[in-house]
Amino acid sequence: MNNSGNEHRTDTVGATAGARRIGGHVSAAGGPDKAVERAAAIGANCVQIFSGSPRSWKRKPIEELDAEAVSEACAEYGVSPLITHSLYLINLVSEDPALVEKSMDALRYDMRFDALLGGSGIVVHLGSHQGRGWEAVRGLLRDRIAAILAEAPAGAHFLIENSAGQNGKLSSDLFEIRMLLDEIASPALGWCFDTCHAHAAGFHLGDPSGQGKTAVGSKDARDAGSAIAEIERLKLWDELVCIHVNDSRDERGSGRDRHADIGDGLIAADDLSFFLNYTPIDRPIILEVPGVDAKGPDKENIDRVRRIVGED
Repeated sequence: MNNSGNEHRTDTVGATAGARRIGGHVSAAGGPDKAVERAAAIGANCVQIFSGSPRSWKRKPIEELDAEAVSEACAEYGVSPLITHSLYLINLVSEDPALVEKSMDALRYDMRFDALLGGSGIVVHLGSHQGRGWEAVRGLLRDRIAAILAEAPAGAHFLIENSAGQNGKLSSDLFEIRMLLDEIASPALGWCFDTCHAHAAGFHLGDPSGQGKTAVGSKDARDAGSAIAEIERLKLWDELVCIHVNDSRDERGSGRDRHADIGDGLIAADDLSFFLNYTPIDRPIILEVPGVDAKGPDKENIDRVRRIVGED
């Protein structure tokens, strides 16, 4: 990605110099500025939100958003960057034309939302090839993402999230992300790495040398090798914008996307620590965990990550 894009994403309004950006996905009920307050209340200094319900196509008219209130809240509480997560209904390669068009419209809205609020990008689950395979949908996917980017306002960014690989979900293979980045070649396109998804897809998060390597869950589970080695092989560090840090309720290679609180799941603690402290990784961390009281990301999980990265 070009330098201007990276500068936009790593802006840390009101932040303590040198502090790692660690936050969570919180409710935006009452407006995105309220989400910033909620993030600060749990000790977060960055935040992720939905632009509306993640399971509904309906969205608030963009002109009704109070961007100034969001900017003021970010400055007051030292919370930045603000990242938006796209809704869960999206499938950019569905065989249903109506679903594709709804998906495109939702992403057009979120790109405008991101730019208006001075955000750092929208994290997108691309959808499923529905059994057709990557090569069958690759061209369609590339062209549709490119079309969204071409229509997007300046300052908006589209972030591809790696998947757990279940039911034909795209981008569990990081090579697919590399191909899209190369073929679209836009400074407005980047990606987001999710630790639970990578673990479920069979990636080992720890030392690439394999020392202490955690075993794959069953003889039928996928072993995708080292996440760090694959990111380096594909030269993906520069385009990495943020990291979703979630533990997993399931064994490595399971293909199941079920998040757990940090340290309470089946990702080895040493592996997660190695990954988060690996030298090239200095990106905002977003938690999407159940929470110790089952109310979503909380101070306890924020503190657990701060201890892992040596900021306790």
